[in-house]
Amino acid sequence: MNPERLEYFKKLLEHRLNELIHSAEGTVSGMTDGKDNYPDPTDRAAMESDRNFLLRIRDRERKLIQKIREALMRIDEGSFGICEVCGEDISDKRLEARPVTTLCIRCKEKQESMEKARGL
Repeated sequence: MNPERLEYFKKLLEHRLNELIHSAEGTVSGMTDGKDNYPDPTDRAAMESDRNFLLRIRDRERKLIQKIREALMRIDEGSFGICEVCGEDISDKRLEARPVTTLCIRCKEKQESMEKARGL
């Protein structure tokens, strides 16, 4: 991959990483401010349900943060955009759609079909 494309993906990943970290910081401060004190049990239950949903989202974002950091490391190491299974280049279209990917579309399809066959 040429240096300009690598720089483009590096900036894209760094921008997304900063957005996710900022969002996570807002969640933590929002949960510790103590403003959510509802005397009504139904309101408390609704608040807890919303909080649990938000925490599940943040957990998914935490996993994405880790994948972004790994992708940035691959850029620094020179292995970004190369399929970890077959060693072929990952298409720019696929990297645009999912810059943290480590598999080309052919290997990803093969992986998904194997998972489907195993019932996962």
